[in-house]
Amino acid sequence: MAPPNDPINSILNVMKTHKEDNFFELSNGKLSVKKVPFLFEVPSNVSFSSFSSICQTSSAPLPLFHRAHSTSSKGGFLGFTKDDPSHHMMNSLGKFTDRDFLSIFRFKTWWSTQWVGNSGSDLQMETQWVLLDVPEIKSYVIIIPIIEGKFRSALHPGTNGHVVICAESGSSQVKASSFGAIAYVHVSDNPYTLMKEAYTSLRVYLNTFKLLEEKSVPSLVDKFGWCTWDAFYLTVEPAGVWHGVKEFSQGGVSPRFLIIDDGWQSINFDHQEPHEDAKNLVLGGTQMTARLHRLDEGEKFRKYKGGALLGPNPPLFDPNKPKMLISKAIEIEHAEKARDKAIQSGVSDLSLFEIKIEKLKKELDEIFGGDQENSLQSMCKDGEELEFNSEDSGMKAFTRDLRTHFKGLDDIYVWHALCGAWGGVRPGTTHLNSKIIACKLSQGLDGTMDDLAVIKIVEGGIGLVHPDQAGDFYDSMHSYLSEVGITGVKVDVIHTLEYVSEEYGGRVELAKKYYDGLSKSLAKNFNGSGLISSMQQCNDFFLLGTKQISLGRVGDDFWFQDPNGDPNGVYWLQGVHMIHCAYNSMWMGQIIQPDWDMFQSDHVCAKFHAGSRAICGGPVYVSDSLGGHDFDLLTKLVYPDGTIPKCQYFALPTRDCIFKNPLFDGKTILKIWNFNKYGGVIGAFNCQGAGWDPKEKRIKGYSNCYRPMKGSVHVNDIEWDQLIEASEMGKAEEYVVYLNQAEKLFLTKATSDTIPMSLEPSTFEIFSFVPIKQLSSIAKFASIGLTNMFNSGGAIQEVQYEEANGDGANYVSAKVEVKGGGSLLAYTNVLPNKCYLNGTEVEFEWSSQDGKLIINLPWIEENNGISNVNFYFLVH
Repeated sequence: MAPPNDPINSILNVMKTHKEDNFFELSNGKLSVKKVPFLFEVPSNVSFSSFSSICQTSSAPLPLFHRAHSTSSKGGFLGFTKDDPSHHMMNSLGKFTDRDFLSIFRFKTWWSTQWVGNSGSDLQMETQWVLLDVPEIKSYVIIIPIIEGKFRSALHPGTNGHVVICAESGSSQVKASSFGAIAYVHVSDNPYTLMKEAYTSLRVYLNTFKLLEEKSVPSLVDKFGWCTWDAFYLTVEPAGVWHGVKEFSQGGVSPRFLIIDDGWQSINFDHQEPHEDAKNLVLGGTQMTARLHRLDEGEKFRKYKGGALLGPNPPLFDPNKPKMLISKAIEIEHAEKARDKAIQSGVSDLSLFEIKIEKLKKELDEIFGGDQENSLQSMCKDGEELEFNSEDSGMKAFTRDLRTHFKGLDDIYVWHALCGAWGGVRPGTTHLNSKIIACKLSQGLDGTMDDLAVIKIVEGGIGLVHPDQAGDFYDSMHSYLSEVGITGVKVDVIHTLEYVSEEYGGRVELAKKYYDGLSKSLAKNFNGSGLISSMQQCNDFFLLGTKQISLGRVGDDFWFQDPNGDPNGVYWLQGVHMIHCAYNSMWMGQIIQPDWDMFQSDHVCAKFHAGSRAICGGPVYVSDSLGGHDFDLLTKLVYPDGTIPKCQYFALPTRDCIFKNPLFDGKTILKIWNFNKYGGVIGAFNCQGAGWDPKEKRIKGYSNCYRPMKGSVHVNDIEWDQLIEASEMGKAEEYVVYLNQAEKLFLTKATSDTIPMSLEPSTFEIFSFVPIKQLSSIAKFASIGLTNMFNSGGAIQEVQYEEANGDGANYVSAKVEVKGGGSLLAYTNVLPNKCYLNGTEVEFEWSSQDGKLIINLPWIEENNGISNVNFYFLVH
């Protein structure tokens, strides 16, 4: 459609057309929606302004502007005024009690999660938004603290039910006393529509970020990958990476993308020679005070010689060595913790502790092999000396060799922190102007969980590249990486800028410069989308840093065990991870493609994780150690070509879970919904057994809740109207339901009773709901998918129904295009007359008892795994 000739008048007409009485009203100390008060005792210094009165112009695309103003009566802004200017201000927005809410709050600097309650005092510090249930009008209201000027805001709990907003600049030099739009409120009768409308309105008003729908996502979201982190930690090096990719390939599950995580860079500590890499680092934490001293790969990768791993006699590599290193490093860590505990207990003689630690460190060095020179030398071809920076060495040669040998490896990403390394860039070692800045945590972070990363970063400070050089910083690093075969980056440790913003105009201004530089480099060097954002779960990032970034983590790290020592954490931490991801996707999914993170396929709860990844709608990747693979499990997630049967949307919690606590209320099963091309899907997960403790300020186990749970599911739990392509499926008269784990099939309708279920702890069920097609006056049909894949329905590529003639009779055919090999399941109430697979008539199985129609499909490599199946039914 051509743009209007007069865009200004068009905008004004839109505003006039949609001008209505706003649904919100602030009067007599009450904030009401549709005449129902939901905030009481609102201070007189708090103001409300309608969306259209504040946002009269915007440089956002006209369709988005139209959309925002079409719902302008449903939203508005809250502000407040103080007598004295300050860089940090707290103000009540009013109080509520006896009203259910869902919120998202930061439990660490970098990570946020779900919290529920029924009073403003139940909120947690650093709440990013709160969704209130307003059953009086069958609606929902959201309050979102946002950015105004040089200030950002968050919600905090107040006394006696009050909701307190905290506005802070992050610099004592940046002050204000008045805000007109420091928080946004919006109302809708649908919580999912509410999120779309609210963040569309904010995108148009702020114009500092873009919605997911406006951006392209990296191609890896449709693929399977491997991340090196849990396999090697900081010991990652070329031979280990090579053997890791090789193991997957030999196991029949080839990674299409590889993430070389932390450990590949040129880092060292302030007390070391400025241009030498730190040696023998193993566990995360040991590197967190180190800084970049050059912008290319570290010595381990720089000394790789092209072809070293391609020949018939590659260097020897012990796959057990990484595990031995990690095990010994853990011993050292435990010994150091014991020493520190002794110090806290007042022990003065620490000699035995120090002797033990030194002995263990010596043993670690021996496993490494001294200074690793022999290992590096073995990467060279016979008779050649080590060389640097040639076309046939370093990261460029290594990525080329990887792609030469592993033909399907499309993408190779590398890790880096937002500031370069955890400790930033070491001053005087690069062309960049960096300065070590002491870290200062905001008051809101006092309510967050103790975090080793924060302790270490505060201990060492950050070598911050001057914000005026942020663009140069990222382009220098990324242009080099792009030149040597790297197609993207995982940018981690993102929310550190708020620690070091005092001298740079505050956290908003500093963030704008860094995110602008990062966005421009992403557009220039990595096809505009080759970036995974991580440790970024705060409104500063989402409202300021996502004009270009389109993919990001929605959960904390995958923890294979509890770092605080609870032996049951190996189980309960996995359910916590799923809750993070499901509820964070409600807001983050409006702006970025949710990434549910990696897991390990041989973990005791690997199947539990795999079930959620199968229907999350994002990429699937693992961090398996060498030799630590469950290929039977992985083949339920991944096709032989490394692609995945991905859902069409991003998974979200069902409406009946929104105001519940699926972690430790002892009764709620987490249910998440999504769409496939020809049906809907609901995953049910028993995540009970752990959660946030507000008093202890940590996530801990609730063993009394780690037990079987009962619940129910219904076809109406799927929000069919949230995707245009799925809306017609929500109007079907009848559905077939397939339970992937129980292997059961039955029929249901929108008017049917709920389907009961019972789940053991850390187990799940995936329900596929497929509309049934009436083929003739008698025959009914529905294509369900491959039962050997967790997301069965994701395998169905196309379904067509046609009339056909043959043998003097009339037939109706169901043509099903399927990707993948295995058992194709369909439903029909009558026996098909014949079946063709890729043009050849084949046998099939049909059960008159439950209507199961089964045919086995091969994986045909030359057809990219695609099979065409035709079922013919005689028309009577």
